[in-house]
Amino acid sequence: MKKPFLTLAQAREIIKTYPTPFHIYDERGIRENARALRAAFAWNPGFKEYFAVKATPTPGILKLLREEGCGVDCSSLTELMMAEKCGFDCGEIMFSSNETPAQEFALAAGLGAYINLDDLTHVEFLHKTLGKVPETVCCRFNPGGVFTLGESKEGFQVMDNPGQAKYGMTRPQLAQAFTRLKELGAKRFGIHAFLASNTISNEYYPALARLLFETAADVAKETGCRVAFINLSGGVGVPYRPEQSANDIAVIGEGVRRAYEEILVPAGMGDVAIFTELGRFMLAPFGHLVTTAIHEKHIYKEYIGVDACAANLMRPSMYGAYHHITVLGKENAPCDHVYDVVGSLCENSDKFAIDRALPKIDRGDVLVIHDTGAHGFSMGYNYNGKLRSAELLLREDGSVELMRRAETPEDYFATLVW
Repeated sequence: MKKPFLTLAQAREIIKTYPTPFHIYDERGIRENARALRAAFAWNPGFKEYFAVKATPTPGILKLLREEGCGVDCSSLTELMMAEKCGFDCGEIMFSSNETPAQEFALAAGLGAYINLDDLTHVEFLHKTLGKVPETVCCRFNPGGVFTLGESKEGFQVMDNPGQAKYGMTRPQLAQAFTRLKELGAKRFGIHAFLASNTISNEYYPALARLLFETAADVAKETGCRVAFINLSGGVGVPYRPEQSANDIAVIGEGVRRAYEEILVPAGMGDVAIFTELGRFMLAPFGHLVTTAIHEKHIYKEYIGVDACAANLMRPSMYGAYHHITVLGKENAPCDHVYDVVGSLCENSDKFAIDRALPKIDRGDVLVIHDTGAHGFSMGYNYNGKLRSAELLLREDGSVELMRRAETPEDYFATLVW
């Protein structure tokens, strides 16, 4: 059973100052999770988590993670600018981008970010843009084919299709890129890959690590280039459904360690640093979208209308993604009603839940939509003139801090030319 980190009494008090809908994050949970990740990879002296800014581009969250030793992974100009404003500098920023404008490469280099090149042609583009290449540079690898990982502990097969993904270089291109970058002055190299999204399996990261470690050893031998770090990227998922079990990051870290000892150490590469980019794993469970039931409708189905909509959380509408819902104050009530929980957009897909068994919901009830800490607020938009909500932080001492105010109509109209 999923339990919210917010009680009804807390929510009622917060709503007095910050009306629903709003996103709220749990400081204690975020810090504890960051420390657990660091402990799981403590065997690697160079380990660093580069939190994916796209998951939660909120300065209050980024600064908190920096206090816990994390860096950031950026993929755009404004994400780089946000990282700089939050105090991240040399060695604390990974820039992983595709179809990248020259000005973004220039800013990344100026900030001392590790630049992760997505394509072989970007080598010459980067050199032309900067007039040189950085001494440390990374390349993204795409092994192609279909990635599968047997049966997970949840009884389903992890599968994704790198061969259909627009990202990364082929294995021959990876060696060509390293060779050319070395000719242009690069001295230290990184390898990055991402094969599957939101895996609920302790076996995914070790399997990815083995692939990348073997590739790194082969490419280093083939090109004579020194691989300084290997970025395992993201893909370690979270249990959105209550019947799913969470990944065990300690088990995952140990699996990566075994692969490291078996592959890299014998290859004379025991000094390679391990990097990660765990946006969803780091933040998703520690964010709630809090919303109020404002309408009910009884036609061919039973509907509960809330004051949030897909503009606040688009994953259910866009992907059919499941997000658990708790009715605060009714956590122990029987789930003997079946509802579609819907927002107010002029789109029939604006549904947070379809045919969901829940306790009886009355107008005025406060609902928590779980696991919105990553790819929640960040994917918001203004369709139908909807305004983005506030973002709040529930501090460890129980106080609440405003990290981003709610948008106003003045914000919506600010960029228009009449």
